[in-house]
Amino acid sequence: MSTRHEVPLPLVGLSGFDVSLSEEEQGVQEMIHRFARDVMRPLARELDRLPAEEAYQPGSPFWAFHGEMLKLGLGPEAMTDLTAAQRASLEGIVIEELAWGDAGLTVSAGVGGLPLEMARASGQQELIELCEGKLGCWCATQPDRGSDGLILYSEERYPGSKGNKGNLQATFKADEIIINGQTSAWVSNGPVAQVGLLDIVADYGDGFYDEHGNTYGCNIIVPLDLPGISRGKPLEKLGKRPLPQGEIYFDNVKVPRRFAIATRDDYELKHAHAWAQAGTAMSHIASGLARAAFELALAYVHERKQGGALLASHQLTQHRLGGLGMKVEAIRAMARHVAHYTKCSPRPHPYFTASGKAFCCSELMNVVNESLQLFGGNGLTREYPIEKLLRDARAMQIEDGENNILQMHYGHLLSLLHQQEGWGRA
Repeated sequence: MSTRHEVPLPLVGLSGFDVSLSEEEQGVQEMIHRFARDVMRPLARELDRLPAEEAYQPGSPFWAFHGEMLKLGLGPEAMTDLTAAQRASLEGIVIEELAWGDAGLTVSAGVGGLPLEMARASGQQELIELCEGKLGCWCATQPDRGSDGLILYSEERYPGSKGNKGNLQATFKADEIIINGQTSAWVSNGPVAQVGLLDIVADYGDGFYDEHGNTYGCNIIVPLDLPGISRGKPLEKLGKRPLPQGEIYFDNVKVPRRFAIATRDDYELKHAHAWAQAGTAMSHIASGLARAAFELALAYVHERKQGGALLASHQLTQHRLGGLGMKVEAIRAMARHVAHYTKCSPRPHPYFTASGKAFCCSELMNVVNESLQLFGGNGLTREYPIEKLLRDARAMQIEDGENNILQMHYGHLLSLLHQQEGWGRA
């Protein structure tokens, strides 16, 4: 009689080989997963096929999503009693599941609450009330100032050059701020947002530059229904089409000086902190999107037959599935590690956060591309959702910082740590 015992299969959950989740976290994860599957995916598929000028009109699926999203009760106030580590963990779980549903809608929801989150951090009740119940956007790039806005150290610029003041500036007066110029066309929620967080160059009365050629900056919360504000058309894009993006124009727009939440003396530190915290979301989104693509491919190879057998039974397919699974786990691990460090470190840094975005999104592209490859020609058709995921993943190689630029910043940070802190020396 044989006494051989088969090795039982490992325990896996929605987020793969993960045993660290508490019962509460598992409950939240399952709730968000149902929402992503039943609400986000159908609405996103509909939005993806609509012309941009129709997709975000009143009554469209875009607004249906935000209405349903509010019912989940996932605002910042839901996490106020959590430790930094608990918040990092829960945010990662939530964002990954939302992105599994749709990456574009996840960005819209995240950036939509950013002005309110920053208003709460400022402690100004007037600004909190101004932002409550309104969809927000983050105005951080302009036509001539994209990656330049991510430079933190003057030695990263070309020798002898000044910082780039871009196409949108704020002039500070005694009691008011005057804003002129335009954002880039890539402002997420730009065509529909009701309030904006402006992250722009400023003149405090002595010009835009300090003695080293660095620009002064500011963060301002601005209601977007003020006189002098207008908008361009929503972009027709390759990917992330459920996410409205477009430019916003400012013509002598005036706001009270108290609407500034970061100014000359504290802007750089607050800018770096906000960028570090917000940047972790992109890594989690990459994790959810990669998982979605992998799961589609995994299901497909168990349905499609070639060579007289299911694709999944071929050794080559199993080898490719193994590679995909490893990459998905690596993306999630990197995303959660960067988020935990950023939330819990006494000195987080946006260049380390950027390394997570660059790594996760680069590997995401590899995962989605190989997943589509397993579909063969079917993957190129709109009948199969994998082609949409490829377009969405392609957008993420540039969105929120082009990957090569972010990797370069991280390399500069490593060099600074070696030179100034002695890190990496024997």
